[in-house]
Amino acid sequence: MENQDLLEALDFLDPGTLTYEEWTIVGMGLKQAGYPVTSWEQWSARDGGRYHRGECARKWGSFRGNPNPVTENSIFKLARDHGWGGPAGHALDWNDVIDAPAAKTEGRVVDPHWLDMQELAIPAEWDPADQLVRYLQALFEPEEHVAYVTESYLRDDRYAPTKGCWDRTAGQLIEELRHYHDIHAVVGDCSPEAGAWICFNPVDGSGRSNDNVTDYRYALVECDNMELEKQQAIIRQLELPCAALVYSGGKSLHAIVRVGAPDYAEYRKRVDYLYTVCQKNGLTLDQQNRNPSRLSRMPGIVRGGKKQYLLATNLGKACWEEWRDWVEACTDDLPDTECMADVWGALPPLADPLIENVLRKGHKLLLAGPSKAGKSFALIELCICIAEGKPWLGRFNCAQGKVLYINLELDRASCLHRFKDVYDALGYPPDHVGSIDVWNLRGASVPMDKLAPRLIRRAAKKGYLAVVLDPIYKVITGDENSADQMAKFCNQFDLVCRELDCAVIYCHHHSKGLQGGKKSMDRASGSGVFARDPDAMLDMTELTPTDAIREQLHNKAACAACRELLDAHGHANAYSQDDACSRSRMLEIAKEHLGLADLRALDAAIAERKKRADSMTAWRIEGTLREFARFEPVNLWFDYPIHKLDTGLLEDLQPDIDYKAMGSRGAARRWGDKEKVSKNKSAELRTAFEACTMDGAVTVYALAEYMDLKPDTVRRRLKADGGFWVDGANVGLKEPGSRG
Repeated sequence: MENQDLLEALDFLDPGTLTYEEWTIVGMGLKQAGYPVTSWEQWSARDGGRYHRGECARKWGSFRGNPNPVTENSIFKLARDHGWGGPAGHALDWNDVIDAPAAKTEGRVVDPHWLDMQELAIPAEWDPADQLVRYLQALFEPEEHVAYVTESYLRDDRYAPTKGCWDRTAGQLIEELRHYHDIHAVVGDCSPEAGAWICFNPVDGSGRSNDNVTDYRYALVECDNMELEKQQAIIRQLELPCAALVYSGGKSLHAIVRVGAPDYAEYRKRVDYLYTVCQKNGLTLDQQNRNPSRLSRMPGIVRGGKKQYLLATNLGKACWEEWRDWVEACTDDLPDTECMADVWGALPPLADPLIENVLRKGHKLLLAGPSKAGKSFALIELCICIAEGKPWLGRFNCAQGKVLYINLELDRASCLHRFKDVYDALGYPPDHVGSIDVWNLRGASVPMDKLAPRLIRRAAKKGYLAVVLDPIYKVITGDENSADQMAKFCNQFDLVCRELDCAVIYCHHHSKGLQGGKKSMDRASGSGVFARDPDAMLDMTELTPTDAIREQLHNKAACAACRELLDAHGHANAYSQDDACSRSRMLEIAKEHLGLADLRALDAAIAERKKRADSMTAWRIEGTLREFARFEPVNLWFDYPIHKLDTGLLEDLQPDIDYKAMGSRGAARRWGDKEKVSKNKSAELRTAFEACTMDGAVTVYALAEYMDLKPDTVRRRLKADGGFWVDGANVGLKEPGSRG
């Protein structure tokens, strides 16, 4: 069945404006869509200069399939790239790629819906010789040689120019035209069907190839697949710096545009820029016209009964630089400046917080951390806390609303089970689980510049407060160490924020090595753009708990197991609040009230809880915030599958430092920060002392066993600390203010 939209797109495309590769894409797309080779033949025949009978059929046979075939969507893309606006009432498929709303008019100066179209001013009476004189005066200096062609021959049912002439200057031609007042007496006769051609750049008088061009002054803009009046309107409204505008006597206008390039390399760059701007503004140009020695239509000649007519000279901007600056100013999409006095008395309201004292609605947040820090679980926790309106990480209150989680790494089942596991671990009833949407894109993710418009389209009317992308390395476009490329990548997040009026939250990994010696915002891998672009950056660094801290966790685990079993057997009144903090005391109470079987179960429960405590990892979150004051670092335990606030055990720990990576820093490199080291040792002593008091009097030997040190080492530390007294083997805390 014929696809009318495809036929409309194909009809819009002019084969004469396409490259060989694009022409091949059309053929492959038609074959994949089920069309016969004749459809490609008939379309290709529109380019009489390059079409050869039988070539399509031979090429068609080489299209034998591909794992990633070219489809009809490629034809649609080609057509849109050449200015096609799409069929009326065209409904986009879910897999169609569309431009984001802000990008639809990117680079466009002319609105095709508001063209000031006027008829071409070609009078019935004209002066052919004067036409060419005016043209030569507009383009050339009197001493410059001009190349032109009046003789032609038939090639594949189409007239083609011969080599032509180049032995006279513009001044000589003008003088002869004024003398004879007969254009053919000066340039020679030409076929009334073929017309005549002229080279718009001066040559050296010995030929008309690129090598003969003496000044890269002009470029040719020609479009022959739309109404002449529309071509003229776009050329004029685009303010092209035209030295001359000529009606070709056929389907197109020829705009001779000033580019003023100093050399061929710069000429190519400027023509590429010119053609790109024209393309974005609806002029689908003949790509073969890029050469500086290209021929254009000579005004003052009749071709096929129609006049090759000079419509105007000196149109638009005065020069290339002025035009380019004007285009850039019109297309930079930047807002206007505003005077502070105008808004001083009525400042716009700030966006409400999404995460209290961390992130506002509509802003960006980056969560950075090393591998296995539980970043994905932290983001899932955040999604749940936004949906349920609960504090995140037990610390940061969240506004309640809808959230979209874009899963780029996990398979669908694992991702959905994670949400269930985190809900259960947090202990929240799923009252608002319907406020969480999940978009599973593992194996189907695309770079962020392609994902952003698809995301905007799908989420446009969902009312999300936040979109969470996890993780971004799956969608990074370009080199993550390139500031320029990463700035463009991060701009996609701004686009999503602006178009969906929501926050964008994403995570990224740390660079390799220990991170303790770095500032929090310098730990993320790749360019510093990652840390400096978001409005809030939260960085997770791992802490290494001491043996004393692990022992405290074991103590808590044993106490919790005892409480749970005693409560289950109706002995909740058998222990006090102080008892519940002492492992030895709780074990004594358990032996008093529980039977042998229950005590065996208690041993198993304690062992299981210790094992879980040993699997917990310690983390510190630091914030770099743009809208709020910096908060004190938050210490957490990752107790799979959620993060729990630390109760003070981790307060004195510092992240490990990679001194080799920091380079040579004398004593700091060899020994670290003595003040911090001393503080850590003091904290370890107090933690060990507190743990040992649970078993009665504290001795040097008990501390040594607890800290896994030699007794003499413990004695030296106690003496250096100054906060303890040592009497033989016994150890105690000095009273505040005591000297002995």
